[in-house]
Amino acid sequence: MFTSAKSYARLGVAAAVAALSASFIPAAFSQGTPTIRIDGSSTVFPITEAVAEQFQKAQGGKIRVTVGVSGTGGGFKKFCRGETDISNASRPILAKEIADCKAAGINFIELPVAYDALTVVVNPQNTWARSLTVAELKNIWGPDSKINNWSQVRQGFPNIPLKLFGPGADSGTFDYFTEAINGKAKVSRKDFTASEDDNVLVQGVSRDRGALGYFGFAYYMENRNRLKAVAIDNGKGPVQPSEQNVLNGTYQPLSRPIFIYVNAKSAQRPEVRQFVTYYLNNAPAMVKKVKYVPLPASAYRTILANFNRNRVGTVFGGKEAIGLTINQLLKMQPQ
Repeated sequence: MFTSAKSYARLGVAAAVAALSASFIPAAFSQGTPTIRIDGSSTVFPITEAVAEQFQKAQGGKIRVTVGVSGTGGGFKKFCRGETDISNASRPILAKEIADCKAAGINFIELPVAYDALTVVVNPQNTWARSLTVAELKNIWGPDSKINNWSQVRQGFPNIPLKLFGPGADSGTFDYFTEAINGKAKVSRKDFTASEDDNVLVQGVSRDRGALGYFGFAYYMENRNRLKAVAIDNGKGPVQPSEQNVLNGTYQPLSRPIFIYVNAKSAQRPEVRQFVTYYLNNAPAMVKKVKYVPLPASAYRTILANFNRNRVGTVFGGKEAIGLTINQLLKMQPQ
């Protein structure tokens, strides 16, 4: 029996992975069943988990898929040691990770699978912070920030302690947010509650009137009755995180592509090739189901063609891609 993607979004990641492991070992699996090993981003987890669930149903238990969560950075460490076939990533692979993979003789195929509106959230009882500017976010999250009360954020905000929640250092969301807001990846104040488990962050913000946090859009959407999204003002007025505002390119700078990376050697195995093909063919529906933003159908056809051609490497040059719109991403894909 399989557990739904929606149910997993409500579980802590550790509990979800345990449940997922149990649900993905039906009696039909034998000791010699081909296994596809996946790890990495908690942001991408809901998509890959939903695809894996449906794929295994379609295969009738003939192929096993395991999906772990260790953050984008943690996932790439495993991937570049050859421990996984596919790595979920909420940012492009970075130069050091490329070097680690190269040193281990691992080539990879980079596949964008969706877009995320990285979402800043507050407690529903927060009636004052309907929007925040990028500069205000930097003042809050900067490495030297001494802001610990909402009254310090903006004149007119109440005298209420500010409690911060954010992803841990192995998270690609942490890397992206800190570079987009603070100007350099991993540069951030350290006095906040950190976790690679986005559900820990959801719980923290939902329980404290003065809390503020950030994580992937899907986790906000699954918990929007417990949280309130903050509109982001990047100089052109406040913009709410939404599918429409990602598609039209106005939700900046927190709109970002998310990926799977496939070990090129693993991609030669029939079960991995079947899974990735299934993933990309079903991505539009699966991505929408778990509340991320799908790419255009034509883009998935191009990305699948690149996978079938075994196009190895990255189009990002080992760097983060801040403020990249969907149209800009598509222009970067080999045709």
